[in-house]
Amino acid sequence: MVYYGQPSCEQDTERYLDVVKYVFSSYKKEVPLVINTMGWVKGEGLLLLVDIIRLLSPSHIVQMDVYDWKAMAPLTPEYVHLTPGLYTKGKQQGKCKQMDTSGAENWKSSEGEGDASAPEYKLLYVHPEFPRAGVAGEARVHSGILRDMSILGYLGQLQSPDIGAVLPLQSLVPYQVPFSAVALRVIHTDVAPTNIMYAVNASWVGLCRIPDEIRCQTDGPVLLTQTPVCDCLGFGIVRGVEMEKKLYHILTPVPPEILRLVNCLLLGNIAIPNCILVGQQGVEGEIPYVTSDYNYSILGSGKLKKKKHFKRREYAFECDYA
Repeated sequence: MVYYGQPSCEQDTERYLDVVKYVFSSYKKEVPLVINTMGWVKGEGLLLLVDIIRLLSPSHIVQMDVYDWKAMAPLTPEYVHLTPGLYTKGKQQGKCKQMDTSGAENWKSSEGEGDASAPEYKLLYVHPEFPRAGVAGEARVHSGILRDMSILGYLGQLQSPDIGAVLPLQSLVPYQVPFSAVALRVIHTDVAPTNIMYAVNASWVGLCRIPDEIRCQTDGPVLLTQTPVCDCLGFGIVRGVEMEKKLYHILTPVPPEILRLVNCLLLGNIAIPNCILVGQQGVEGEIPYVTSDYNYSILGSGKLKKKKHFKRREYAFECDYA
């Protein structure tokens, strides 16, 4: 598992392909493999899908179409063979015409033809008859809801099965992790080193393992200059940062024997569901991480709008740090 850190790969398709290659490299081909591709099949998304098909060489492709929707051609082996992808070239179909001294036309293959062999797979073309299948925009809304539900289910492992009431975040005992034990990287945007702890505090992070040894040059956090493609061993919430003792306080259900392997925290553009922060029960006074008295003119700040009719979460400004 690799933590990509964003709900969409539009902003960094090159790293997305690197992640696909890294994950696929661990496939031992001893059991069947089912690959669930994403629903971005327009524009560069379709080109990226062609790259992935070339990269993974599947034996079968199941393509689900929508009635009277002509935006996407059938992904036949011939189509994938001839169509250029986002990073790969298709077989050139054109030919160049040359004249000899007798005036006869000799047709010679253009340069590049035959460079790539035609893929061999069976295309299964399916026309689903489900109501509202393929309605634009709904898949993105549903995926956001399912992502929040997955996070809630994952964090549910932190709750004791013997307690009826759900414990709020501040009632759970976190792990103490020294700054020097883990490297840190914000995936989706550039954050100034002076603001890095504002971004990390109360954030969802991937608990990862990089092959390099962590070397701390200063008393501050160990910051990576590039986003690594590496194993992700689980997830957690940075519940707090203790600057005096140089400690991260992290909540995670990952068992200690696996946590010993973690040496990298990756922070992406995946938000903690609002209900986890706003719906904390048994809190006297101001709820941790939640405030109504704040200056939203500060660069990088933004209000979370309430969801209406399952609309996606929106921000007034681009959030660089919390």
